[in-house]
Amino acid sequence: MKAIVVGSGAGGATAALELSKNGFDVTILEAGGAFKPFTRFLTWAEPLRRTGLLGSEKTISKLFSPINIIRSEKELALVRGMTTGGSTVISCGNIVRTQRGLEELGLDLNPEFRELEEKIIVRTFPHERWRPVTRKMFYASEELGFKPQKTPKAVDSLKCKSCGLCEMGCASGARWDSRIFLNGALDNGAVLKIKTPVKKIIIENGKAVGVIIESEPGKFIEIRADIIVLAAGGIGTAQILKNSKLPVKDKLWADIVLTLGGISKGAEQLKEPPMVWYSEHKDYILSPYLDIFSHWFHKPWRKVSTNDRVGLMVKLADSERGTVNVDGSVEKEISAHDHKRINKALSQAKKILELAGVSEPYIKGLYNGGHLGGTAPLDGENLDTLKPYGIPDNLWIADLSLVPKSQGMPTILLTAALALRISRKIIQLS
Repeated sequence: MKAIVVGSGAGGATAALELSKNGFDVTILEAGGAFKPFTRFLTWAEPLRRTGLLGSEKTISKLFSPINIIRSEKELALVRGMTTGGSTVISCGNIVRTQRGLEELGLDLNPEFRELEEKIIVRTFPHERWRPVTRKMFYASEELGFKPQKTPKAVDSLKCKSCGLCEMGCASGARWDSRIFLNGALDNGAVLKIKTPVKKIIIENGKAVGVIIESEPGKFIEIRADIIVLAAGGIGTAQILKNSKLPVKDKLWADIVLTLGGISKGAEQLKEPPMVWYSEHKDYILSPYLDIFSHWFHKPWRKVSTNDRVGLMVKLADSERGTVNVDGSVEKEISAHDHKRINKALSQAKKILELAGVSEPYIKGLYNGGHLGGTAPLDGENLDTLKPYGIPDNLWIADLSLVPKSQGMPTILLTAALALRISRKIIQLS
């Protein structure tokens, strides 16, 4: 039986691996190119950064094409990985259990979580290799009653060089990403086609029978299969569905991130992986994070070097309200409710920084979001089928598009667990 998997990130690679090892003839279609980590020295950019000549955050996509950044509005930048491995190759490697919105519906992914954690090999980063300022912020968070905990990570500390640039790709091979699963699928006989964006689903007699791809600019061809699995992310999957005249919900969420920056001379926060601990709150987490996008492109952060800048992140479970258009553009604002909750989180972040001896001025970084979902959400009526309303036979979705609520947490494990559950559903019905 032939299967097409669209996307090679946490969802696509997991689905491709599971289907390929169970006898499916799998073709993986990835819109981006082959991934290579960013290995250039960053010191050359410092003079340009200080003068503002690096321009906006869109410059990063020109320097490093695997990162795709779009503005959904003036305040908010949305970040995607457009490459083999998807967003996992530009992630911090955090492997945390979260299933908000699904658990309430009665979908329990804990069996998949446990299985994937064993395959990925999850561990925390050694406390003795945290920077002193990070330890001080951890103890400050404890003293304030925020109950911080070490972050489970897919990072081998013996290989990690503590460069702090996980989001530019791991040059040392210390961090797991979904290319491990992707390579497993290829070993099973799957075929990978890069730089092959899918434009729409071919539907005949109420069934999905293939996809239309853009093989080169302006040239479109059909690829047919018995099963189609969409795992192109909350924006990519929604765009393909809209182009195919299939239903999409205007409920895009992004897990909005805002980093509060302070100053500590010689902190060198980049000399450790980001987010080695986090404290969990009702709608958000707080975690140490030197936001390199804000450092490079945010005017208020220009005067302070990376050696002295200290960042503490707020990651918010934002309002599920955003629209993906046919052309892939996005309309999503930061709601008044989101701003209110972010401000509450920032007040707590400020207390941690103060208690840890990080100096003012405390300056907000760029608003951004890189966990994109909610555009084809499951509900109580389709929980058994695992297919949103209006999705035709033979077409499946295996990414965060299915998740009805923003998480405010790392989502790699959630995405992979969903894809594993969906894949086994496909195998069961085939």
